Amino acid sequence: MKKFLKNIFVAVAALPLMVSCEGMLDEPVYGQYKIEDMVADEENVVLLVGQSYADLKWLHDHWGYWGVSSLTSDECVCPTRMPGEHWKDSNYWMGLHTHKWNMFGDALKNIWNSTISGAVRCNQTVKMMTDYKENFSEKTYTEFVAELEILRSYYYFLLFDCFGRVPYVEEYVEKLAEPLVEPNVVWAKLVTCLEKNAPNMVKVTDANRANYYGRVSQGFAYTLLARLYLNAECYGITPESVKDLLPESVVINSKEDFYTNAVRCCDEVIDAKSYTIESNFFTNFKIDNEGSKENIFVLVENGVAAEDLRYNGSMMNKLRIIQLSLHYCHQQAWDMIEKPWNGFSARKTFLERYASTDVRGPGNEGKGTLNTKQWGWFVGPVCDANGNVLKDENKTPAVVVPEITSLEKATWNDGARMLKYEVDKSKSYEWGENDFVLMRYADVLWMKEEAILRGGTGTSGFNTPEFETLKKRAFAYDANPLEAYHQAYPDVQTSLDAICDERGREFAWENLRRRDLIRFGKYHDAKYMEYVEKTGSKIPGSEVNYLDWFPIPYSVLEKSVRDENGNRIWTQNYGY
Repeated sequence: MKKFLKNIFVAVAALPLMVSCEGMLDEPVYGQYKIEDMVADEENVVLLVGQSYADLKWLHDHWGYWGVSSLTSDECVCPTRMPGEHWKDSNYWMGLHTHKWNMFGDALKNIWNSTISGAVRCNQTVKMMTDYKENFSEKTYTEFVAELEILRSYYYFLLFDCFGRVPYVEEYVEKLAEPLVEPNVVWAKLVTCLEKNAPNMVKVTDANRANYYGRVSQGFAYTLLARLYLNAECYGITPESVKDLLPESVVINSKEDFYTNAVRCCDEVIDAKSYTIESNFFTNFKIDNEGSKENIFVLVENGVAAEDLRYNGSMMNKLRIIQLSLHYCHQQAWDMIEKPWNGFSARKTFLERYASTDVRGPGNEGKGTLNTKQWGWFVGPVCDANGNVLKDENKTPAVVVPEITSLEKATWNDGARMLKYEVDKSKSYEWGENDFVLMRYADVLWMKEEAILRGGTGTSGFNTPEFETLKKRAFAYDANPLEAYHQAYPDVQTSLDAICDERGREFAWENLRRRDLIRFGKYHDAKYMEYVEKTGSKIPGSEVNYLDWFPIPYSVLEKSVRDENGNRIWTQNYGY
C-alpha cells in the first residue's frame, strides 16, 4: 500500500506540475495539461488532487520550514565545525541561532514560494473540478474539494506561522494583487474553513487507514484547528479582533474560549478513536513506519536515490535529516550509502531536560554504536564492526560528545546527533525511507492538557490508559516505567513550564518547537535560548514580539504589484 501511495502522492513529477510560485507573482505553467482528458475518468481525480501535495515535500528540508523552525529554537544547532569551517555558509545558520536573521535568507524565500505554490495549486485544482463538475458524482466532488480546502489551509497555516501577514486567497487568481492580509483575518479565515470542512471529512479507521495514509483527514483537520486555537494569543489574536470574522457556531468571547475550543477539537480526535499511542516510541519513526497508528499525518517518503527526485534550488524532496546530523564516520560504522554531513545536532541545554533513562534522550549507556538499547540521540564513540573507534580524515577519534565548544569553532565531534529516525544499515536507501511525521496523536493529548491548564473547559485525560502508555514508553527500560516517569517529571500535570519541557522531549525536530517556545514565552528567554542576545520588542498595539514573525523575503517584496501611485502593495513586517 505504501508503494501505491507513493505513486499517487509522491511521484507527481511524472505529471506536469500545474503552477509554480518561484517567481511569486509569476505563475508559469510547466507542460500542456489537458484537464478534460484527466477528468473524463472519475478514477483519475485522485491523481489530479495528488499533485496538490507535491509542495509539502519541501517542508522537511533544512533550507525550508523545518530548518527555521528547529534552528531558531532551543532544540537544534548547526555550528561552524573546525577544522575546515564546515557549515559556515556565510554565517547563515549562525543568524538563525542568534535571532539575527534578515530578509535575504534563502529559507524564508523557499518557505514563502513553496507554501504559496501549494495553496495556489489547491485553488487551481478546485477551479478545474468546478469547471468540470458534471464529470464527477456529487460525493466525489464534495469530498475532494473539502480535501483540497483543508490542504490549502495547511499551506497557509505554515506561511502564516512564519510571517503573520500573508496573501490569503480562497480562489484561483492569476495574479496576487491585493495587500497582505493581517494576522487576525488570516487566523479567522483558516478557522472558518477548517470548521466548515472538518465535520464532513473522512474519519480514519482500520478499514480505510491505508487509503488515507499521507492524506488529510478529519483527524488532521481537527488537529490543525486545535493548534490554531491553542496558539491564538501568541499570534496576537484577541476575542475583539475576530468577533465579526467567525461563523456563529464558533464562540470566542474571552481568551479562555480559545482554549475551550482547542479542547473541543482535541476531543473530536480522541473520541473518533482513529489513533492510538504506540507502546514503543520508536515505532513512529521506523523505516517502515506506515504501521504506526499514532501518526495522524506524514510525508510519504521514497529513500531510493533517483526515484521521484526533485530539486527546488538548494532544497530536495528527499528526507535528509539523518544525513544532516550523523557524524561522517557513521557511514563506515553502519554501512550507509550516503556519507552523513556532520552538521545539525542538539544543544547541550536541551539534552539536559531528559532524565538519564528516558529513551527519547541520549541515554546513560555512553557506548555509542555499541549501545545495547535504542535512544533518541546519539552520543559516544563511532566504532567499526570489531569495536574499534573510527577516526575521521584528520586522524581524530570519532567520539560524539553533548557539549558544543562554540558556535564559531565547534569540533567535528561536538553535539549529540538525532537518532529517533531509524537509520538504514542495509544499503537499501540513500535517503530517508522513514515517512516524515508532521502530526502525531501524542500532540493532541498534550495540547488538550495544556489548553485546560490555560483556562479551557474540559476533562483532563492525564491518568487515562492511553496517556499512561505515553508516559510508560518514555521509560521503557526501567523496571517500573510509570513510576520512573513521575519521579523524573513530577510537575507535567500542573505546570506549564514542565509541559513546555516535556513537549521538547517528545516532539524534538518535528516542526513544533519554535511556535511552542513563543507560546510559552521562552523564545526570548536566555535560559532557553543561550545564543540569543537580541530580544526584540513588541509590535505597537500588540503583545507580539516582532521577532516572533520573520521578515517577508526581499525577493518577494521586489516583485510586489504596485498601486496607482507606484508604491508596492506588499510591505515589510514591522521591525525589519
